[in-house]
Amino acid sequence: MTPEALLGAIIFGSIGMGAFVYGKRNGSWRPLVIGIALMVYPYFIAGTAMLYAIGAALTFALFLFRE
Repeated sequence: MTPEALLGAIIFGSIGMGAFVYGKRNGSWRPLVIGIALMVYPYFIAGTAMLYAIGAALTFALFLFRE
């Protein structure tokens, strides 16, 4: 794991944790599910560029599908 990939995993994992907590407190399933996805997906992605692309897409989805 490169330092760039580790930094991306930390950044998107933190965003995911915030979305998860927000979704759990408000009883909203969309941020809850996207938050879980943001926390879990870095474990399965090997490429740094793909890690940032998927993280950016999930973060965009978090703001796109807000209620």
